[in-house]
Amino acid sequence: MIEGLPMRFPDDGLPSGVRIYEVGPRDGLQNEQATVPVEVKAEFIHRLRAAGLGTIEATSFVHPKWVPQLADAEELMPLLSDLPPDLRLPVLVPNSRGLDRAVAHGCRDIAVFASATESFAKANLNRTLQESLAMFEPVVSRAKAEQQWVRGYISMCFGDPWEGAVPPAQVVSVCRALLDMGCDEISLGDTIGVATPGHVSALLAELDGAGVPVGRVAVHFHDTYGQALSNTLTALRHGVTTVDASAGGLGGCPYAKSATGNLATEDLVWMLQGLGITTGVDLARLTAASGWMADRLGRPSPSRTVRALTGADDGGGSHQHSHKEQ
Repeated sequence: MIEGLPMRFPDDGLPSGVRIYEVGPRDGLQNEQATVPVEVKAEFIHRLRAAGLGTIEATSFVHPKWVPQLADAEELMPLLSDLPPDLRLPVLVPNSRGLDRAVAHGCRDIAVFASATESFAKANLNRTLQESLAMFEPVVSRAKAEQQWVRGYISMCFGDPWEGAVPPAQVVSVCRALLDMGCDEISLGDTIGVATPGHVSALLAELDGAGVPVGRVAVHFHDTYGQALSNTLTALRHGVTTVDASAGGLGGCPYAKSATGNLATEDLVWMLQGLGITTGVDLARLTAASGWMADRLGRPSPSRTVRALTGADDGGGSHQHSHKEQ
């Protein structure tokens, strides 16, 4: 890294701090073609924690048939037992059986995965939208009874590959249903990366009008069309302070062939540092962790910041450009 960069210029109307909800070990690695060894996953999470991340989504307790890349959840959790108790390690649970497995491993934070559209609910959960919400209700209720923190993901908030446009009111309805059943936080997912800043503003305004507290809203953008950072900045201006991101830009969407994956945590941290917004994250350590994982996966990181800071684009000479006139 170059000393003093990025320069810090705080901007009015933005939060002083942002909580980064790291999804790389779960949302990122579940999209890998090859299965990553459980020891590598555990080491990755340890490195992310060492970089200062306070919330790291660890895995998913789903049936191995549906997500074989995360079939080792039972093996992974004991390998994380030495991490400090203040680290939040949420896990995804699709149903009561998944919750049973999470509880057996002492998980304190869980997430359920809903959809804003009928098409994705049927494709992802083999249920109608209302049937999927009915399935989550006893899961959330029991988790809350056991003093667990619960997040509700909503997919396809900004567009659906089958249905096209998704009316904001439809998203608000699902959001209210999840909050009413007891979810502590809602993550708005731009699953195929089609959101734009105006759309983000409109949805957040509609949620606000429906009485949804902005402090309970997180955003989860994909960078398919290069809009993830601009959409995030828009959300911050509306008072959102929790942003989902994936170390090294790991992950993608199986329903959008051109999807380039989640917003890279490094790209997010670079922008936030330049705005003077605190995250508690050490960018150099984070970049090193993502570079380490990229080596394990056998390909360069898609994160622009990782590439810039490691010289991955040009064999290490990224800061040695000629300044001669052409």
